[in-house]
Amino acid sequence: MSVVYVVMGVSGCGKTTIGKKLAAALDLPFYDADDFHPQVNIDKMASGKPLQDSDRWPWLDALAIKINTWSQAEGAVLACSALKEVYRERLYSDNAFAKAKQNFVYLDASFETISKRLASRENHFFNPSLLQSQYDTLEVPSYGIKVSVAQNTDQILTDILKEIEA
Repeated sequence: MSVVYVVMGVSGCGKTTIGKKLAAALDLPFYDADDFHPQVNIDKMASGKPLQDSDRWPWLDALAIKINTWSQAEGAVLACSALKEVYRERLYSDNAFAKAKQNFVYLDASFETISKRLASRENHFFNPSLLQSQYDTLEVPSYGIKVSVAQNTDQILTDILKEIEA
């Protein structure tokens, strides 16, 4: 079994940027969970409507299949919001989740920091008005790697790699 790292957090925290850097550093393929959303979910978020769990289940189930496939191959780095514990559990089979907990990388960020980032972000379907709903949904994991995004991306990557190597 190969490792699949899940870089998680609210929209705008840097999951894609950090995920790509981590994948390059570990020589693993990178995937963005947003690329696996059905169009109906993308349209809903773009219109300013938060997804409901019923919208997320098929998407999470598709990601779970991908994670299983990647873990049977070379491994991967996946950028995925995974805001609730039940979502993180859904990404893995019951027996694999306990082992996978150490492979979650939570990008910790304040609402103010992310709000400023989203205001300047262009060409992304996520409507910044949904940010509060992300923080309302967020269940911060008590496991895995936790790193603050209030530093530059190189330092964030260094901190993550130190934890992985430990």
